[in-house]
Amino acid sequence: MAVIDLMGLAAQAENELDANAAEVDRILHICNACRYCESFCAVFPAMTRRLDFNVADAHYLANLCHNCSACLYACQYAPPHEFGVNVPKALAKVRKDTYVEYAFPKSFGRLYKRNGLTVALAVSLGVAAFLIATVLLKGSLFVHGLEADFYAIFPHNLLAVLFGAASGFSVIALAIGVTRFWRAVSEPGRPVTLSRAISEATTSALTLKYLDGGHRDGCNNEDDAFTLWRKRFHHFTFYGFMLCFASTSVATLYHYLFAMEAPYPILSAPVVLGTLGGIGLLVGPAGLLWLNLRRNPMQTDETQKSMDRGFIALLFLISLTGLVLLALRETSAMPLLLAVHLGFVMGLFVTLPYGKFAHGIFRCAALLKHAIEKRRPNPIQAGNE
Repeated sequence: MAVIDLMGLAAQAENELDANAAEVDRILHICNACRYCESFCAVFPAMTRRLDFNVADAHYLANLCHNCSACLYACQYAPPHEFGVNVPKALAKVRKDTYVEYAFPKSFGRLYKRNGLTVALAVSLGVAAFLIATVLLKGSLFVHGLEADFYAIFPHNLLAVLFGAASGFSVIALAIGVTRFWRAVSEPGRPVTLSRAISEATTSALTLKYLDGGHRDGCNNEDDAFTLWRKRFHHFTFYGFMLCFASTSVATLYHYLFAMEAPYPILSAPVVLGTLGGIGLLVGPAGLLWLNLRRNPMQTDETQKSMDRGFIALLFLISLTGLVLLALRETSAMPLLLAVHLGFVMGLFVTLPYGKFAHGIFRCAALLKHAIEKRRPNPIQAGNE
């Protein structure tokens, strides 16, 4: 019976994928005839290089779209017009399919797609409960005199193996997924200067160029007004994450290269970087959740809310528990706080390849494809000459 249910879920997911890609094809045929939004973002120049849009094209354009919604509010054919042109929503649905279609293993992607928030919190709280039980077996959750010595609670080598394995799995799964995506959306063509294409794609990704809405005023919010807050909160989130990654990397160098073991002083590089990153991961996710709750349903795919909020919640809770742990690391509450914090970190690592974190990887690949593609002759114009 379980096998039949899994096969049914797979068939349903395939039907949704076909329907969503078909809707993108319908809408972009209309857009190709109009072209009013051609200068708005990278999606529309990429669109004009095609007469028809297959499933791979739909995935490529969906991940090139940053959902600024400028085209929705500018479109004369948007709902309630009978054509019902809603580019952001149609591409958002396909973008969700991308996380499943190219996920490794695909069954994990299907599970997270439907229950993102539940899965993320279940994994995090499950790991935290396991770690708390481990601490209880060793003694008490509230121990005095440890002086912020995390490794007295969980040995360094144990943490390195567990979290190294989890992060390694995530990296491998993401690498397989983006490789599948790249092979599906790429096609042979005239060689280009790859370094320039990589430089352009990197700049577009790091500056979030296409969250300007094509007019440097930002995204459209729920009342059709322009705002740069979505871009700013994305910057807080991304650079907060990168600062935390830098903190972990520096601490690893301290430990293995210079034989300097934690805990580190408040003004040391790992602690300063981690604190700044933690603040960024409080402000960014909180702001993104606030905007997510206020966005016009026409701008988004409602079925993605669980996935979106699962990722936002994990980042926020990791940062919150990390900063509280830092503030109280020399108190008797440290073992409990450490177990809870590590639980949320593990939850993030395990779910990284299947949720909103993956959209950044796929989006970078789409931006690189666009940078390569625009340096080649337009096949539509070449065919008309």
